[in-house]
Amino acid sequence: MKKRNLILTLISLLILFIALIFINKNLDAYNMRILNLCAIYVILALSMNLVNGFTGLFSLGHAGFMAVGAYTTALLTMSADMKAQNFFLAPIIKPLANLTLPFFPALIIAGLVSAFVGYLIATPVLRLKGDYLAIATLGFSEIIRVIFTNTQTLTNGALGLKGIPDTTNIWWTYGVAVITVIIITSLINSSYGRALKAIREDEIAAESMGINLFKHKVLAFTIGAFFAGIGGGLLGNLLGTIDPLMFRFILTFNILLIIVLGGMGSITGSIIAAFIVTIAGEALRFLDETMNLGFITIQGIPGLRMVVFSALLMLVVIFFRHGLMGTKEFSFDKIINKFSRKPSEKGGDR
Repeated sequence: MKKRNLILTLISLLILFIALIFINKNLDAYNMRILNLCAIYVILALSMNLVNGFTGLFSLGHAGFMAVGAYTTALLTMSADMKAQNFFLAPIIKPLANLTLPFFPALIIAGLVSAFVGYLIATPVLRLKGDYLAIATLGFSEIIRVIFTNTQTLTNGALGLKGIPDTTNIWWTYGVAVITVIIITSLINSSYGRALKAIREDEIAAESMGINLFKHKVLAFTIGAFFAGIGGGLLGNLLGTIDPLMFRFILTFNILLIIVLGGMGSITGSIIAAFIVTIAGEALRFLDETMNLGFITIQGIPGLRMVVFSALLMLVVIFFRHGLMGTKEFSFDKIINKFSRKPSEKGGDR
């Protein structure tokens, strides 16, 4: 059975590879950017779901880790001349002035720096619970943003960074997304993952079983921060420009919206919801513009698409209280068993 699932997984990856080749050759820049954002939000949603969904921690600090990853990747990949153009008010600190790395090592370093920052924050903060934890992590996220706004020689302050190499493409985003899914899935199905789920269900019972609560919480938080930094790095090198205002609470809220819609504790749900939220947010842009229906012209209202989008999400949350997938996951076994059952067996279940 494991061999069969491995073969089916490899076939699925091959189909994805062929689809990406077709997409890369036939779609325009606008649609390519939307698909890239979908994959980046998959990475961010999975990293946040590891903390909020599988471990049961209410963390709201994801935007801060994304900012660390985005700035680290940008500063390590920008050329010396481009850094000089950006830092015209105050020169950049010397170690970074002439340092330029390839995209891959820069992205890994960004993830590690974000993980280190996540570890430093997790050590004192994860002794809190519930709303107190949410407020503390949100506070640290804002502290990171304020620090980046005021460190002129490191981040160029409120001016942000422009001319970031547009290295991120569909191969990077979907390649990293696939790797993220594999790593998170492997972690969740391991003994560590079962310990995280036990902590989510009942901390007292988990501790009585010998699970080190603090150790496992810090582990989940640090890994989540690592992938948040990777996602932030991909986002920065996709947009080509970043500034501290990009990493406000609304960014964390968007990611939280995805995991709530998909299902807290569902990898499959996070993937599906990331595509739904990203594509729907763009598809509803026509509501902000003037619409000519032939017999009547409706003036566009800026922000109307977000109102409609929020209302639709509210309906989904009301009728699917645990999200689209709940805690369920996609499984080849379930699909094969469903279609391989005899008609008499199906009728017997009624």
